[in-house]
Amino acid sequence: MKKVLTIAGSDCSGGAGIQADIKTITAHKMYAMSAVTALTAQNTTGVYGIFEATPEFVGKQLECVFSDIRPDAVKIGMVLNREIIEVIAAKLNEYKAENIVIDPVMVSTSGSKLLSDEAINALINNLLPLGTVITPNIPEAEVLSGMVIKTKNDIGKAAEVINMKVGCAVLIKGGHSINDATDLLFNSDFKHWFYSKRIDNPNTHGTGCTLSAAIACNLARGSSLVKSIEKSKKYLNGALTTGLDLGKGSGPLDHTYNI
Repeated sequence: MKKVLTIAGSDCSGGAGIQADIKTITAHKMYAMSAVTALTAQNTTGVYGIFEATPEFVGKQLECVFSDIRPDAVKIGMVLNREIIEVIAAKLNEYKAENIVIDPVMVSTSGSKLLSDEAINALINNLLPLGTVITPNIPEAEVLSGMVIKTKNDIGKAAEVINMKVGCAVLIKGGHSINDATDLLFNSDFKHWFYSKRIDNPNTHGTGCTLSAAIACNLARGSSLVKSIEKSKKYLNGALTTGLDLGKGSGPLDHTYNI
């Protein structure tokens, strides 16, 4: 059985973060492991509190996982400060982790920055260069590239800037676009567009977590990066299309629709 580690924050309402990742990994019939970077008090209507783990404890969790049940892939989500980012990067280097998918959770749904400039610099300099692929959405790609992204051409330029900055493949997710959910994968001279229609479903809590975890699963299985993303987008579309409707706000996906 393939093993996948998620390094992220906990969502007590189960729709995003560690919980979404574990459901996604399980739906791919793989063994899920987790290193929790923070506890959050949140639900479908918003985030109401965050309690950060210490960097030392995050490091201890990673040591326990890698020294016993080595993961075939790693997904990284919420990392809130420079110290935690540096510990994660050091441990991934120490254990020579493979198939690393990083979802740079930097901007809230309302558009507010979630990371300090110090943490963003640590993310760019220490953690993102370790990725097999990073998966920013449009607002996050704007922070990473220093650009305003309005058009498809802007997405291409931003992806190139980010790739030059961090040196790994970049998947810019077009879910914040108005007309469609087209994504761009860029790596050095390689460019691949993924075209898909927007699914009319207001319940999108945890879509970014779910997609990045699914990509990690498919990389663990041995699929190429392009195939991994194609399969992951198909899985995500299925989880959205079933129309699960829970909570008073933007509800979660049906992660186990295929079981």
